[in-house]
Amino acid sequence: MKFAVVFAAVLAVAVAAPADERDAQVLKYENDNLGLDGYNFQYETSNNINRVESAQLKQFGEDTQALVVRGSYSYTAPDGQVYTVNYVADENGFQPEAAHLPHA
Repeated sequence: MKFAVVFAAVLAVAVAAPADERDAQVLKYENDNLGLDGYNFQYETSNNINRVESAQLKQFGEDTQALVVRGSYSYTAPDGQVYTVNYVADENGFQPEAAHLPHA
């Protein structure tokens, strides 16, 4: 019985989604894997979702290395407004920046 209720809820959400969201196509996809030194990728979809990200290996001290990630993503909200988030993830953690995000 629980399965039927969960299935019905998932089905209702899928049917309620706008058709253009369900039928979105990937318009652009690029991926460059640099192995342990990092990577670059980007994609764009027909429903105006865009993402760009790159990572580079950085030396932290004598014996510590880690990837530093920089990127951004954007999407169009149901009200037509485009939201963009730029971010860095490094030794200081994940640091998003966007006009619509609260500031400390």
